[in-house]
Amino acid sequence: MTPLTFRPILKRIRWGGRKLGDVLGRPIGPESDYAESWEIADHAHGQSIVDDGPWTGQTLRQVLEHSGKQVFGRHPCRTPFPLLIKFLDAHDWLSLQVHPNDEQARRCSPDEQGKTEAWVILDAEPDSRICAGLRNGIGPDELLRHLDSGTVDQCLNMVSVQPGDCVFIQAGTVHAIGPGILLAEIQQQSDLTYRLHDWGRLGSDGRPRELHIDQALQCIDFDRGPVFPVAPRQQDEPSASREELVHSPWFVIERLTFQTPWMLSLEDRFHILIVLNGSLTLHHDHGEAPRRLSRGSTLLLPAGLNRVTLVPDETAVLLDVCLP
Repeated sequence: MTPLTFRPILKRIRWGGRKLGDVLGRPIGPESDYAESWEIADHAHGQSIVDDGPWTGQTLRQVLEHSGKQVFGRHPCRTPFPLLIKFLDAHDWLSLQVHPNDEQARRCSPDEQGKTEAWVILDAEPDSRICAGLRNGIGPDELLRHLDSGTVDQCLNMVSVQPGDCVFIQAGTVHAIGPGILLAEIQQQSDLTYRLHDWGRLGSDGRPRELHIDQALQCIDFDRGPVFPVAPRQQDEPSASREELVHSPWFVIERLTFQTPWMLSLEDRFHILIVLNGSLTLHHDHGEAPRRLSRGSTLLLPAGLNRVTLVPDETAVLLDVCLP
């Protein structure tokens, strides 16, 4: 096995912009509504295709069916791949929404998972905000009353964000991303979303987009309350800053900041690297030429690689994502 990179899957949605191309170098066209770039996906709504190396042209699903054990290592092989990695450019508010947990998702479709996710903010304009959870004490009756009266903003926990913030959104959390934010999203491999409110907008057909009030109310965890950016947990490393951002049953996210070569031991599990800042070269022992990585690069390191060495040009910052 070698490191796997994939062709980005670009999604145009009315709330998108142009930062996926202008900042992250994705191959966008002249339009101004590029909302999402699916970087690693194994879903009916997007299937990643390998764009380099011996697996070029194969889908992620085909790689797993042929060499799943080498990809997963100590974790059981499974399809679909458990994680979905995206970049999002919010030029306008996303809809107010909630995602189901695993049990609720299976009731909707036996092929779906729940959707717990984390956002790492890459860029944010001054005063950019997100909605993360409900205010304390808000229950279903009060939320429904404010939805009906158009005053739902009175129920929401609004949070200002800045580059570097990480927000962990568990399934059942009411949320929305505000304008001026570019972020990386790490989530379960799912595309189940229930809209509560769409700010009075019309879809491309001139009609209001569909809402899913009943399903959303069944999924909301009304005991969760407000959610705020996580407090990174510093890990002891002599040659780098290593921060644990999320450690959950669904995924682990660490942020690495380093100026000298860094050897990453994979510990018999796959790792996903997402470069947030800087550029670097990745070396491994499987006979392939070194890989150059720059801001926005995303790649999957199969467990069978054992270890890789990352050599930064100057200071590099990246996310390291794996299963617990």
